[in-house]
Order: sequence, then C-alpha cells, then structure tokens
Amino acid sequence: MQYQKSLVWFRRDLRDYDHAALYHALKTSSQVYCAFVFDTDILDQLHDKHDRRVEFIWESVRELKAALMAKGGDLIVLYGRAEHEIPDIAHHLGVQAVSVNHDYEPSAIARDAHVATQLKQNNIAFQHYKDHVIFEKDEVLTMAGKPYGVFTPYKNMWLKTINDFYIKPYAVDTYSSHLAKTTLTEIPSLSNMGFEKTNLSSMRLPTGMQGGLTLFNEFKERMSRYKDARDFPAIKGVSYLSVHLRFGTISIRHLVREALLEANTGAQTWLSELIWRDFYVQILHHHPRIATGHAYKSEYEALPFPNDQALFQAWCDGKTGYPLVDAAMRQLNTTGFMHNRLRMVAASFLVKDLLIDWRWGERYFADKLIDFDFSANNGGWQWAASTGCDAQPWFRIFNPITQSERFDTQGKFIRKYVPELAQCHDKEIHAPWLIPPLRLQLLNLSIGIDYPAPIVDHATQRALVLSLYKENSGPENATVVND
Repeated sequence: MQYQKSLVWFRRDLRDYDHAALYHALKTSSQVYCAFVFDTDILDQLHDKHDRRVEFIWESVRELKAALMAKGGDLIVLYGRAEHEIPDIAHHLGVQAVSVNHDYEPSAIARDAHVATQLKQNNIAFQHYKDHVIFEKDEVLTMAGKPYGVFTPYKNMWLKTINDFYIKPYAVDTYSSHLAKTTLTEIPSLSNMGFEKTNLSSMRLPTGMQGGLTLFNEFKERMSRYKDARDFPAIKGVSYLSVHLRFGTISIRHLVREALLEANTGAQTWLSELIWRDFYVQILHHHPRIATGHAYKSEYEALPFPNDQALFQAWCDGKTGYPLVDAAMRQLNTTGFMHNRLRMVAASFLVKDLLIDWRWGERYFADKLIDFDFSANNGGWQWAASTGCDAQPWFRIFNPITQSERFDTQGKFIRKYVPELAQCHDKEIHAPWLIPPLRLQLLNLSIGIDYPAPIVDHATQRALVLSLYKENSGPENATVVND
C-alpha cells in the first residue's frame, strides 16, 4: 500500500460506485475515510433559504452516508469553509493523502489550490482525478492541437476518440474493505445551516444514487423515442437526469456506455446532449474569462441593451403576456426545472424581444435552476444571445408564438402553468390577445386583468434587436430568420 490512511473529499460526485477518486484511494490505502463539506463559501451566497439544491444535496448526502456505512465505512459531514475544514479534518485523522475528483469552475480551482497548499505544509498529498466528464481539458483537440470552438467538429473528434477505456467503470467494491469507520457521525440539519425544506418531496424527482438509477432505468424504456419527443414539454420526452449529473449521483460513464449500446437515433441524439456537456466544460477550461461575465465573442462584450427593469421583472414572474414564455418561467419558479426547449425560448425572448443583457437571465437561472451547472448555463445563454461559441447567429430570432404553436400545439403545457388560459381553445391559447371580444366574454377572460397583454410587440422588438446587433457587429450579409 502506498498510504496507511487517506481521505476522499466528495463534492459534485455523491455516489459510492464508479467513482474515480474513491477507487484510487481505496486501491492505494489501507484505510480510507470519506468526507463531505456543506461549504459556507457557497451556501452564504444563496439568498433564498428555501433552496431545492441544498435539500437535494442533503438528501443525497444522507443516502451516501448510509451506503458507505453498509460497506463498513462512513461519511464525515462537515459544515463550514471547505478550504479550512478539509485540511483540519485531514490533520485530525492523520491521513497521508486527500483525493478528489476535478471541479472545473475557476472558484473551485482556486479553492482546491488553497487546500493543496495547506495540505502540503503538513506533508499530505493532494490527488485529483477526472470523473465528472468523459473528456476534459486537452483530451479532445483539433489536428492542429487547438481547442474546439464549434460543436459538430468537436463531437466528431469525441466520437473518434471514445473507446472502452474511457467508459470503463471504476470497480470501487473490489477494495471496499479498506473503508474506515469514524466516530464523527452527525449530519448538520438543514435548519442548523439556515435552510428550510422546500417542495422537493412533492415533486417527482427522486434524490440520491437510487433516484438517479430509477430515473435512468425508466428513461431507457423510451430512449429510442428521445429524438422525436425531446422538444415537447407537455410529454415525457427528456431524461430528467440533469440534476443527477450535476451532483454526480449517477455516473456519466454509465450513461454514455448505455447510450452507445442502444445505437438507435434516439440514443444517438441523447448522446449528443451528453457530448455538449463535455464541450461546454472544455470551453470553460480554455476560456475561464467567461466565468467573470465576459462574452465568448469579444465583439459582443458590450452590446448596448436598454435593460428595462420592469420588463425583466415581468419575465421573471411569468407575466409577459406570451403564454409559452410565461409557462416556462412559472415552471422554473415552481419546480426549479425548465424543459430544454423552453430554456432556449425563454432566453431568446429575454434577449431578443425584451432587449435585456443575457447576463441578467444567466444570473436568474443560476439562482433558480435545481440542475444549475455554470458551464452549461453560461453556454446556453451565450448561445441564445449569439455571443458564445457555436451560437445561433444574431439574426436568428425565435418567434414565441410560432414556438408555442409548434412545440405545445394543444396547449397542454401552457394550461398546466398558466391556468387562467385553461378554457381557451388550442388555436387561441398561443396568442390570447387576438381572441375576439365576444369570445373573451364567453371565456370570462379579460386580457390585461386576468392575464397580461403582451408587454412588447414581437415584430417591433425584432426590428430593434436586429438594428442593435447589426450596428455593433459590423457588416454582415444575413437573411433574417424568425423561428
């Protein structure tokens, strides 16, 4: 054995199987302790103390602790500044090494560097491994050795590079007898950390490792239909695994392996979404400036958006007068989740209809999304705003009515989250302000009272945003696309 004692620091990898850092620590150490820190450097930034993410983590940590105990080990759960707590507990336990899986956000990299420095002062090794993605950093580069900035060539090279080695599971159980027990058994309660329970338990979103596997096994039955079903929010078309990937309660290697085995168009399309995840992580690695509010395309760094606060608030509240946008925002506010097609629609509407800086929307999603992941959220917002890598061109503008008619044709999703429009016919519900007055009387619906009138006119705003981008992007021959 290389070490007598080691410590595995769990972060966004809350599972006890196919776990790189845990596997390597168990393989090289006689005794392995496990720890998780509710990091106050992160928690203190969360202003809403009814945060579903904290509750999801808490439930998943509780399950992980029980699973490790069943294997003869335990999970030490701490509350405080991770950059202090980890060096302190490592010193207290007398370990010779601390093992972690990579975290790619600049603030996490800085935190880990600080921890590594403290550990080194006590002659404790700091070992880190790839676990959260299939390919990271410089593993997928162009033939010229440069990072990709366009997805499709990246995806093609990703698919050329993938083989069984990269998706082989880490056999944690082979060495689980090396797990160490501990007397530090208390888990701080949500209330002791200043948080309260949310509506998470009433949502059909199971937590922890078992929750992730349950969702995936259910999704496998309909994976072949993913390509055709994924764009329609009223039907069960997506996997709902994003939060489990975010917190590592399911293994990315397991998901990619299964997608490759399925080998149908649905599975191939879903695999592309998993590759997008890798793509955005490597974009963050090579362009860390995007983590400080910078546009990927520097020419769009300072677009002069009017940034009307009242329009922004209406968007946040789901009161724009455009039913699909409002339904999307109400889903987010109610559940912490938003369907991927709706993320594109809502983001496009904020930037290109309301003329509000994409960073405002990025921050709002960061506060509300239960599956918030910086690289994917930033990538999605910059895609919608045409400021990012491989983004939609600035002259492509989603039409919120057309999107509604195309992807919620019968208005089922709208009716769920905008019940004041529930009595409208399928053809009426997408643009209720166009319903004739007599028909509105029959529906007992007053536009502007029961449901907002549109806060902007799409055609007018389209002309304004085209002018804004054109004046600030230089001459470009383009055909306006109004999706």
